[in-house]
Amino acid sequence: NMKRLTWFALAFTLIATGFAAKTPYQAVLQHSRIRGRSHGPNVCAMQNIQGSDKKYFTNCKQWYHRKICGKPTVVTYECCPGYEKVTGEKGCPAALPLVNIYKTLGVIGATTTKMYSERANLQEEIEGPGSFTFFAPSNEAWAALPTEILDALVSNVNIELLNALHYHMINKRLTSDDLKHGASFPSMYQDLNVHIQHYSNGVVTVNCARLVKTDQHATNGIVHVVDRVITAITNNVNSLIDTDDDLDTLRTAVAAAGLTSLLENEGSYTIFAPTNEAFEKIPPETLTRILGDPLALKDLLNYHILKSLHCSESIVAGTPMETLQGTVLEVGCDGEEMTINGKAIVTQRDKLGTNGVIHYINELLIPDSAKTLMELAEGSVVTTASKLFKDAGLTDHLIGSEAVTLLAPLNDAFKDKSLAMTPDMKKLLRNHILKERFSSKNLYHGQELETLGGVKLRVFVFRNSLCIENACIAADDKNGRFANMFIINKLLTPPMGTVMDLLKADDRFSTLVGIIQRAGLTELLNKKGTYTFFAPTNAAFSAMPPADLSKLMRNPKELANLLKYHIGEEFLVSGAVTSHTRVTPLTGDKLELGTRNTTVYVNRVPVVEADLMATNGVVHAVDVIAGSQVMKNGVYALLTNCFSHINAIRVIFHNLHVIVLK
Repeated sequence: NMKRLTWFALAFTLIATGFAAKTPYQAVLQHSRIRGRSHGPNVCAMQNIQGSDKKYFTNCKQWYHRKICGKPTVVTYECCPGYEKVTGEKGCPAALPLVNIYKTLGVIGATTTKMYSERANLQEEIEGPGSFTFFAPSNEAWAALPTEILDALVSNVNIELLNALHYHMINKRLTSDDLKHGASFPSMYQDLNVHIQHYSNGVVTVNCARLVKTDQHATNGIVHVVDRVITAITNNVNSLIDTDDDLDTLRTAVAAAGLTSLLENEGSYTIFAPTNEAFEKIPPETLTRILGDPLALKDLLNYHILKSLHCSESIVAGTPMETLQGTVLEVGCDGEEMTINGKAIVTQRDKLGTNGVIHYINELLIPDSAKTLMELAEGSVVTTASKLFKDAGLTDHLIGSEAVTLLAPLNDAFKDKSLAMTPDMKKLLRNHILKERFSSKNLYHGQELETLGGVKLRVFVFRNSLCIENACIAADDKNGRFANMFIINKLLTPPMGTVMDLLKADDRFSTLVGIIQRAGLTELLNKKGTYTFFAPTNAAFSAMPPADLSKLMRNPKELANLLKYHIGEEFLVSGAVTSHTRVTPLTGDKLELGTRNTTVYVNRVPVVEADLMATNGVVHAVDVIAGSQVMKNGVYALLTNCFSHINAIRVIFHNLHVIVLK
């Protein structure tokens, strides 16, 4: 009980502090305080990515997963911003001394910035009166600068270095609460703006540099330590693309798609910019087709542009982000690598413009809306079907501009099936292409869809499944440039006749056909309907004791009742069966259906072959006759199973009796 109360108190505190927090940064800071409070006052729990010097205040998700960017973290406990340890006391009870900015740089460990401030004759300014905000690069940030840039700065300390430091300063005090998402503030270097992003995960950046120590108050302002040296931003993203030789092909494509003005205007975009190398990796015929198609080209480029600005430091886990094209990219990270849709294809990060940020990528991202049907199928979970469509001579329908819908079975649908390209297989594959372009969201129960082969396929809408004949849609639609693709769970088999026709044509049901005729149900199974027949095979009848079968055959009424218990009133394919699905038979109590390892069970009897399609229903073959409680005079109902269970129990009791006697 005490443990439960402790957890309740912690949960209540987390919720309360979450409501009290003014900003996302304050929320993660307060969470870190709560996680660190057992170590004393003003202690914050930090998560350090193993193998790096990167540390983060923690949120609930990161705390429990103990991972950032997919890498394990080590929890360390440090003084929260503005506090320090006192010898002999627990935690961090003392506030840092309130001194001027120059001295504060030394107190918080930004000693390289302090040294360069002195060399650039900035010391007097940041020691004197005023109210400044200083985004001070950490020692590691200075060390990470390319040698040629650092040399250029320190060789001209009175101009270049001073200007660089002034660009890190704002002529007013701004706490982390004041650093709003999307805000810009004039720096003290020619009033050129610095650009703030305050993300929902608590990460705060200035010109894409992450604030690693915030709100270090001074008598004449405030210091925020950042993880890189920032540079002045003067060009929009279109200008950055225009002046980079590595982006020549992209520049041409942007102009051809009419997107130049978008990238010149005000905004806050993220552009994943494909390099010349990325375009060269695409098959020439595909690239020529897209570049020559204005709609496809615009979709392609918009798929590389996010609606909001995301610096690389803001990404701590995979997150779906909406593009201008309308679909989403999964933007994430894997250690130090930035990833897109799970692939580490970002080669250069955080080239910041006045209206967005550019990340360079070495692989072109082609949205479905710019692809042909063949391109949609290749490299996906329907590659076997793609090859078969080619072998069947249907390529022209898959690479052209026809408005069709491809029904593409999953690769698993072809397990244990012959892939020989017979005339029947060619005919079957033609019936996997619909004559019109459909969206699954617009399909309705009872709708008929005509195929290239002239066959009309029926649509069945179930509670948790949408099926076309025996095949159910297994994934979201793939909407291509001219045509759509439905991924289906099995090879589609159009109906070839009535239930009775189907049974007569299959030698496994020869006994059943005779019994149906004797029971007077031939007409029922030939007329229009939506039956689901759990059809006993010859093996099912062979398992019956001959005397019981003979007795049953002499009573057509009871025979009819037995068969009707195997016939459901409503149409049901295997793909629509979930746990505890019930079917009402023509006679008797409801049949209980379920699935286990892709096998369908009816009253715990496995279906040996499912989804034999007929014009008036569907047949599922079973090797055991299901029992019915409505049958009178003890009509045969799973008697063989019952007898076997009774005999097994007798054997067990006999063995126990022998053991006791011994």
